[in-house]
Amino acid sequence: MSVGVDDVQYVTLHGKRRAYVKKGSGPAVLLLHGLACDHTTWAGVIDQLAERYTVIAPDLLGHGLSDKPRADYTLGGYANGMRDLLTVLGIDKVTVVGHSFGGGVAMQFAYQFPERTQRVMLVSTGGLGGEVTPLIKLIQVPGWFRVVGVLTLPGIRHAETFALRAVAAHVDFGPLRKYTRDLDEVADIVESWKNRRTRFAIRHLVRAVIDWRGQIVTMSDRAYLSEAMPMAVLWGAQDQVIPVSHADNARMLAPDVRVDVIDDAGHFPHKDHPDQFVRLLDEFISTTAPAAYNRARFRRMLKAGASAPLGPLAAVAAAEARHDRGDVVTPA
Repeated sequence: MSVGVDDVQYVTLHGKRRAYVKKGSGPAVLLLHGLACDHTTWAGVIDQLAERYTVIAPDLLGHGLSDKPRADYTLGGYANGMRDLLTVLGIDKVTVVGHSFGGGVAMQFAYQFPERTQRVMLVSTGGLGGEVTPLIKLIQVPGWFRVVGVLTLPGIRHAETFALRAVAAHVDFGPLRKYTRDLDEVADIVESWKNRRTRFAIRHLVRAVIDWRGQIVTMSDRAYLSEAMPMAVLWGAQDQVIPVSHADNARMLAPDVRVDVIDDAGHFPHKDHPDQFVRLLDEFISTTAPAAYNRARFRRMLKAGASAPLGPLAAVAAAEARHDRGDVVTPA
């Protein structure tokens, strides 16, 4: 079995049509693709996951088969859209898996809607450091929109995508492999940019999360909240888009986070090694209890994380201990 056009369904939310794939049964898993990609990035893993889980793989607004309007392309806007999609589908709680930019959406979803988030897996994610490939920084440069419009004209675009796929297919050995392994995906992105509305959406999205110095959005100031939420991080050792060193940042920010690095993988480890990805996600889900949202505990964590000089994790532990003893805490 494989994911095809016939598997795509549509729902209209707030006047905007959104495309998604929903397959399988069991606990719900929400798969969020990265910048300029769509649900097909998960094509190699959806059917395997659907054997045990209810899998929802949407095209984020501005991507794939979803509408591409003038709209809110911020992380918060995307998180709201995912909440509304899940509500329409009758799904209350999910394990959220986000790749690259989708990892930022996954973290934002968990932050905004902890009562609906059971776990979070971040795959080659944004939000763990400032560095990002200069090719993405260029998207916000004045004139990018027009230049890419020319570069994606018929003929020029066909030559570009043919060359990218040829290099990916034939330069697959030695030290060059880390630079060529993701070029098939790059070719798909270039193909999608022939659509003017897609380019518009991508430009606005990038401006919301990246400036000339790198990534703007970070989870570092909210990492302590992961203590109440099972979290896993997966990376490809040969990632040329976001450095694999950001996986170490996750370890430092939240010591309880599970981190796996796949040696022979680039920015799309779920495509390079789909079987291993499914196994790691299944292990993560089966060996962790789903988060149970408690508003009082969340409030204590937020207060402790905002004020403690000894670090947020230690502060949370101290706050929990005071609460368990029945100490009176003066409201802020």
